Amino acid sequence: MMQAEMPNCNTCGEPVGFGPDGSGVFVGCHECNFPICKACLDYEIKEGITACLQCGTPYDGSLTNLDVVEKEQVTNTTMAGHLNSTPDAGLHARNISTVSTVDSDMISEGGNPIWKNRVESWKDKKSKKKKAVSKAAKEVQIPIDQQMDEKQESAGGMQPLSQIVPVPKSQITPYRVVIIVRLIILGLFFHYRITNPVESSYGLWLTSVICEIWFAISWVLDQFPKWYPINRVTFTDELSASRSVERTSSHYCKHRAFNPCRGLPVDKVSCYVSDDGAAMLSFESLVETAEFARKWVPFCKKFAIEPRAPEFYFSQKIDYLKDKVQPSFVKERRAMKRDYEEYKVRVNALVAKAQKTPDEGWTMQDGTPWPGNNTRDHPGMIQVFLGHSGAHDIEGNELPRLVYVSREKRPDINTTKKPVRVSAILTNAPYILNLDCDHYVNNSKAVREAMCFLMDPQVGRDVCYIQFPQRFDGIDRSDRYANRNTVFFDVNMKGLDGIQGPVYVGTGCVFYRQALYGYGPQSLPTLPKPSSSSSCCCCGPKKPKKDLEEFQRDSRRDDLNAAIFNLKEIEKTFGMSSVFIESTLMEHGGLAESANPATMINEAIHVISCGYEEKTAWGKEIGWIYGSVTEDILTGFKMHCRGWRSIYCMPVRPAFKGSAPINLSDRLHQVLRWALGSVEIFLSRHCPLWYGWGGGRLKLLQRLAYINTIVYPFTSLPLVAYCTLPAICLLTGKFIIPTLSNLAAVWFLGLFLSIITTSVLEIRWSGVSIEELWRNEQFWVIGGVSAHLFAVFQGFLKMLAGVDTNFTVTTKAAMISSSGSST
Repeated sequence: MMQAEMPNCNTCGEPVGFGPDGSGVFVGCHECNFPICKACLDYEIKEGITACLQCGTPYDGSLTNLDVVEKEQVTNTTMAGHLNSTPDAGLHARNISTVSTVDSDMISEGGNPIWKNRVESWKDKKSKKKKAVSKAAKEVQIPIDQQMDEKQESAGGMQPLSQIVPVPKSQITPYRVVIIVRLIILGLFFHYRITNPVESSYGLWLTSVICEIWFAISWVLDQFPKWYPINRVTFTDELSASRSVERTSSHYCKHRAFNPCRGLPVDKVSCYVSDDGAAMLSFESLVETAEFARKWVPFCKKFAIEPRAPEFYFSQKIDYLKDKVQPSFVKERRAMKRDYEEYKVRVNALVAKAQKTPDEGWTMQDGTPWPGNNTRDHPGMIQVFLGHSGAHDIEGNELPRLVYVSREKRPDINTTKKPVRVSAILTNAPYILNLDCDHYVNNSKAVREAMCFLMDPQVGRDVCYIQFPQRFDGIDRSDRYANRNTVFFDVNMKGLDGIQGPVYVGTGCVFYRQALYGYGPQSLPTLPKPSSSSSCCCCGPKKPKKDLEEFQRDSRRDDLNAAIFNLKEIEKTFGMSSVFIESTLMEHGGLAESANPATMINEAIHVISCGYEEKTAWGKEIGWIYGSVTEDILTGFKMHCRGWRSIYCMPVRPAFKGSAPINLSDRLHQVLRWALGSVEIFLSRHCPLWYGWGGGRLKLLQRLAYINTIVYPFTSLPLVAYCTLPAICLLTGKFIIPTLSNLAAVWFLGLFLSIITTSVLEIRWSGVSIEELWRNEQFWVIGGVSAHLFAVFQGFLKMLAGVDTNFTVTTKAAMISSSGSST
């Protein structure tokens, strides 16, 4: 049980103090509870700042918009002795709070759920606010056109935080010209091939023509989405220089990643570790990691350590004395390395002890069984480490909150992924950073670059996520298995960034939470609702189309009824948790008013229960979309169909790094999983060939890119056939091409030259080396005749026969080291 401290003013840093009657904490804006003291508020009003710096709500007069929040005891459920560093560091878990279900449908005295009453009150507040603003405008009697000019000048005065840097015309124009020339040559080539059949081997000729047509279509799908490649730069200095933007940034920068020391306010960062296996080893390792972080975090901040993952920092073969002018650095670094080696010894001891599970299962310190002994049947578990009222670092400073989450599992229920609802209950930050367990933060300033895009006054309103490229450690110099996937990350993704944005690749991505909830971007226009009296002379009254209704629902965010889809259906959309439902309505994040601190852990465990998603829109319209092992592609596709755009961020220093497959078998298993996911999407209702045409919010080139991501495994069929044709021709003495004329030779020669020229020009504007391009083409053939082919068969087997095949998780080198060192 912990008591909350009084918030500090965001302007002067002093406690905000109490309200006029002294009965509660002073609050300057009752819309968002922005922390500001009365003295600073009076000064800002005197200086002409008449609206809240966080949410923009105008102050009514001088102090009529002020409100007082009653004092309350903030409680939290914690684990007894979760940081008890005893000499016996064996695998013996501390007591953990577990709850399977919670009755969260709180009813008011009127008999209605509390969240419904609160929504109604918010609607009343919004209508009153609009009336007050319109009344004030009438009193001042400013012409409408003049009001619009003032708004434009005000918006134009905000400094942009990012800038688009197009690829130079000298590089991209020849590239586009060659693409068009190659398209023309393809047309002439196919005209010759179709008009000159080989009668003596008609079957072989027809097979070759079909394969060549498919290769041409595949090339078009891959090439044209790269028509507008761009680069981007960010102005991180502007993010801190602007007074209002800095305040907003410190309020927004709550992220969900296992890396607290990245140069952001610690009170705005929360790290959630999702343990799907409910392993006691993971929990005990996290306990040791939390203890080690108390020393490691201040060391990183003091000496600007990069990267912040100790395993990779201490293994660097560089001059660590470079640019470190503090005399104490060498001494403290040696001490820290010694502490880290001791930390690894303790973690390795846990790993060794976990190799043999006791017959009676693992037990916690109080003697009770570990709730996750049965990995397929256990309750939900949540434990909060560190944080606002938890352990501080060795210098007494606050550390980011660290939360362990293990979702409830039952044998007869398919449990879903991603603890996004838990974070909504406990912290509800507007932005979420998603990282895989084998990734670590290589650039501590990467998240600040992402915030430059998300908070940019020009583009930030339409951005659903910021995708970073994947970079890997431990790859051999020649990259024989094409693990770096450079062509995709440095060519295709940069091209998509110039259209509607890169696809979501499953990790290294900063999300805007509201986009995950199924809302549309703010900039979408409002469509008039079709009149019920409209009719056609032959078919009577017209019924509104489903796509039109969805477009109206997503576009009108300023209308609360549209923003929550439908007040009567909201429980069917988000589930039966009043606290969570209220959190989804908060565009700028923050805890819901109905969140009772005494029951927050219980409420959080309720939203990760197995039955919570039953009869809801989770996995179908909101959150991560299920139905494919590559749910990342599907999730990003749904967001783009709603009108959102994404942004590709490529810092000079790679933002995140991960582990790559170390042998051909693991690499092919990885490629098989990706290809199987694409086939599943192709055979689902979300196939880009037919999904989302009515709204018109997915750009054509973006749709071509998504079609390419789901049909590429089918290229394995013509690839195998085309590779087999030469052998058949040699055995039968027949050929697939007739005797060439001079004109036909020109078309063949022009086709090969255009292929080479396109590759050379693509290398020029993208910066990809010839070796990387060659490795990509080489492994495309290897995967095409093996993993892609099996993925097509498995996909159809699953659809036609209902036989589900499980994918093999890629082997990760030094998994414990990677996850334990990302502190």
